[in-house]
Amino acid sequence: MNAFTNIIKNGPEYENIAHALKMSRFPFGVLGMPPATKQLLIHALCEDTGHGALVVWPDEAAAQKCRDDLASFGTQAVYYPARDFNFFGAEASSREYEQMRIAALTAVLNDPDLVLVCSAEALIQRTMPPASLKNRTLPLKSGMTITTNEIRSRLIGAGYSAADMVEGPGQFSLRGGILDIFPPSSESPVRIEFWGDEIDTISYFDVLSQRRTDTIDHISLTPCTEVLFDSAESMLQALRELEKGLRGKSAAAAKENIKKDIDQLEAGLTPQGADKYLPLAYPQTTTVIDYFPDGLFLICESSAVKERILSADKQMNEELKQLFTEGILCRGLDNYTIDFSKVLLAYERKQTVYIDNFTRGSFDTPTKVLVNYSINQISRWDGSYKILMEDLSPAIRNRYAIAVFAGTEKGAEGLFEECTEDGVSAILCKELPKLFPPGTVCVLPGTISGGVEYPGGKTMIVSYGRDASHSHKRASKTKKRDPNAFNSLEELNKGDYVVHSAYGIGVFDGIEKVQMEGVTKDYIKIRYAKGDILYVPVTKLELVSKYVGPHEEDGKRTVKVNRLGSGDWEKTKTRVRGAVKDIAEHLLKIYAERQAAPGYAFSPDIDMQSDFERRFPYDETDDQLRCVDEIKNDMQKSCPMDRLLCGDVGFGKTEVALRAVFKCICDGKQAAILVPTTILALQHYRTVMQRMEGFPIEADMLSRFRSPKQQKETLKKVKAGAVDILVGTHRMISKDVAFRDLGLLIVDEEQRFGVEQKEKLKEKFPNVDVLTLSATPIPRTLNFAMMGIRDLSVIEEAPMDRYPVQTYVIEQDMGLIAQAIEKELRRGGQVYYLHNRVSDIQEKAAELQELFPDAVVCIGHGKMKEDELSDVWKRLLEGEIQILVCTTIIETG
Repeated sequence: MNAFTNIIKNGPEYENIAHALKMSRFPFGVLGMPPATKQLLIHALCEDTGHGALVVWPDEAAAQKCRDDLASFGTQAVYYPARDFNFFGAEASSREYEQMRIAALTAVLNDPDLVLVCSAEALIQRTMPPASLKNRTLPLKSGMTITTNEIRSRLIGAGYSAADMVEGPGQFSLRGGILDIFPPSSESPVRIEFWGDEIDTISYFDVLSQRRTDTIDHISLTPCTEVLFDSAESMLQALRELEKGLRGKSAAAAKENIKKDIDQLEAGLTPQGADKYLPLAYPQTTTVIDYFPDGLFLICESSAVKERILSADKQMNEELKQLFTEGILCRGLDNYTIDFSKVLLAYERKQTVYIDNFTRGSFDTPTKVLVNYSINQISRWDGSYKILMEDLSPAIRNRYAIAVFAGTEKGAEGLFEECTEDGVSAILCKELPKLFPPGTVCVLPGTISGGVEYPGGKTMIVSYGRDASHSHKRASKTKKRDPNAFNSLEELNKGDYVVHSAYGIGVFDGIEKVQMEGVTKDYIKIRYAKGDILYVPVTKLELVSKYVGPHEEDGKRTVKVNRLGSGDWEKTKTRVRGAVKDIAEHLLKIYAERQAAPGYAFSPDIDMQSDFERRFPYDETDDQLRCVDEIKNDMQKSCPMDRLLCGDVGFGKTEVALRAVFKCICDGKQAAILVPTTILALQHYRTVMQRMEGFPIEADMLSRFRSPKQQKETLKKVKAGAVDILVGTHRMISKDVAFRDLGLLIVDEEQRFGVEQKEKLKEKFPNVDVLTLSATPIPRTLNFAMMGIRDLSVIEEAPMDRYPVQTYVIEQDMGLIAQAIEKELRRGGQVYYLHNRVSDIQEKAAELQELFPDAVVCIGHGKMKEDELSDVWKRLLEGEIQILVCTTIIETG
C-alpha cells in the first residue's frame, strides 16, 4: 500500500466499495470521479482484489493518459491500442499497432495481475486466442539445445521476416551460428549465439551500432502478427474450402481474389492483406476480454464507451459493405469485431465496475451498489511558484495531505528548494511514500492528467503541465533527395529547360525510340543551340536535372542554351568554381573575424531560467539536456558563438533553442529567429508566445502575414528595444531592420537559405551569438563543423512514447483512398493528398471535392503566387482546410 491508495481508502465512501468487493456484488457503480481520480480508484481496487484489471475508456487518448497516470501512482499498466485491419494487397504496411497489441497481451498472460488499458474500439476488435498466443511463443534460454533451422521455421510461422540486418520489430537475421531477432515484446533486439546446436549466450544489442549490450539468461519470442494459421497447408486448405463455397455472379470477384492468394500460397509466398482471413484462422471469436477470466472489468464513462462501440460497429459495417461490393471480402470473411450485445453479456458475467464523473439515470446493466464521491478536478499547475502557493495555502492551513507532481526530477528538486527557502514544510519524494503527512507539501517527479481536490479525504493532488493536447509522431529518417532531380519522365514537359551534367543547359524535346545495332531503346531528346541534338538513354536519367535558375526578366527570356562541343559549359563551370572559391574565402574571412572579435559573455543561469525550463511539459532527453549545456557554455564565453544544432524532425531542437533565447533575454539583450517561410514564422511565433506565457517578455513577428503598417510599427519597437524576440523570414535581413541590442540569432532550417543570405546577418552583427538549426545540414555547413570552424551539437535520441505512423504501400485505388480520407475526416483530422503534377492538379482537387462535397478542398503548388500560397498555409494551420491537394512543396511549407 502506498500514499495514493490511502487517499481513496481513507475516505468514508470506500467502505461501501470494499463491502461490494468482498461480497462480489457486481456490477456496481462509482460516481463523481474526475479523470485523474479514476486512476486512483483503479489503483486501490486492484490492490484490494490482488488481481489485474481490464480498463476501458471511450477513446485512445484517454486510455493512454490513464496508463501514464497509473504508472505515476505505482501501478503496472500496459496500453492495448486499436488497429486498422489491412484487407488490401499492400506491398508494405506498418505493423506497430499489431506488435503493441501482442506485447500487451503477452504481458497479461505472463502476469495476470497487470492492468491493461484500452479504448472502446480496441475492446471489440477480434484478436488471436490466448492458447494460440502461448503456442506461438517460443521460450529460449542459455544452455538449451535447439537447431537454428527449427528456430527459423518457428519464426517464419510466427510472422517474422528474414532480413540481412535486423533494424525493426518482426525481423530476424541468421548468420552462421549467430541469430539476431527483434521480438515485438522487447524494447531492443536480441542476439543469440550458438555452440553447435546449443544456445551459448543471449544478449540485447543496439540497432544502430549492432553491438551487444546486456546479457540475459532467457527470452520469449512472441508472434509479430495477429493472424496466423497453424501452417501454410492449413491456410491453403481453408482458402480452397472458402472458394468452393462461393456461388453466383456476385461472388465472381471474390473468387478471383481468393484464387490469387491460393496461387501465392502454392508458390510458397504469403498472401498480402492476410488480415481478411482472421475469421478462418480463428473460428472462435476472441477479444481482449477473454484474456481476463478473473480480473476486474472497469468501464470509465460507460455512456461514451457505448456510443463509441456503436459508432465503431456502424463504421465497420459500412466498410464491410463496400469491400463486399468490390469482391475483397465475401461470406465467411465478415466477422472482425463483436457487437454491443456481446459486450453487455461481458458486463453481466464479469466483475464489472462502472466509474463515471457525473450522476446518471442508469447504467448499461442494473447495478447492485452505487457509491457517490464528491471530488473536484483542479486545473494543472503552469509552473509559477507564486500561483501554486496561493492555491495550496488554504489546504496547508487545513492540514490537508498534499502531493505535487513537478514534472521532471530537476523540476521536483527546484520546487522543493523554493518551498524550503520560503519556509513551507515540504518533502522531496523520489519514490512513492507510504503516507502523505498532513500540512506538508510532498513533491514528486512526474505528471498526471489533472489535479484533484478531495475534501472528504482532506487531500489535494496538483500536477504540473499544460491542458492542451499534443500529438507525437514518429519522425521519418528517410534521406531527402535532390530537389532538382526527378524520378519520373512525367515530371518533364516538352519545352522545359534541363541541365545535362556534361553538356549543359538544353531544351527537353520528348522521348524517342532509337534503334542501334538491332536493339530499340527509349532516349530523352535534348535540343541545344544551333540545332544540336543530344540523345540520353532513359536508364541514365540521373545525368539530367531540372533547370531551376531564372527564366524571365522584364518579360524576356534570359536562359542561354549551350551548344554541343563549344566549350561554353566547361567555361561556365570553371567560372562558377572560381566564384565558389571566392565565396569560400570570404566565408573563411568572416568566420576568422568572428573568432577573433570580442563577444558578449552571458551571465550564468538565474532562478527565472530554471522556472522557465521547469514549465516544459515533457521530459527532456539526455541529448537535449547535453545540447542545452553545450550552448549555454558557449554563450557564457567572451567570443561569439557559432554552433550548429542537428536533430531529426520532432527531436526537440526548438525547445533547446528557446532555452538559449530565454537566457539571452534574461541578460537584457534581444534575440532573433530567422526562418525560411511565412508559415514557419507563424508556427514559431505561436510556440514562442505559448512558452513565454507568464514571463515579462515581448515577442513579435516580421513576415507577409503582417501588413506594411504593422511591420513599420514592429521595426520601430525592435529598434527601441521594446521587442525581446523577433521571429521573421528573409524580411529580417533587409537594411531597414535595426536592433537596439541583438545578443542571439537563431537560424532555423539553414539548408533552405542561400549562402549570402545566411552570412549577411553574421557580417552585419559580427559580435552576435549564432545558433543554426537543421535536420539535414548542407555539406558545406557540415564540413565546417567537422573541420572545427563551427561547433556541432547533435540530438540523436527520440522523445519517449512517440506515436507510430501507419504506412501502407498499395497500387492506385481511389476507392481505398476515399475510405482512408473519409475515416480521417470523421475523426476531425486533415489530409495531405500528394499529387506532383501541376498540369492536372485542379482536376484531381475537383475529383476529391466531388467525392467529399462537405469538405474544404484546396490546392498548393510552387507555381502559385506567394501571397496565395501563404494564405493556403495559414488556412491549413488554422484548421479551415480539410483536404490539401499539393505537390512536394509541402516539404517547404
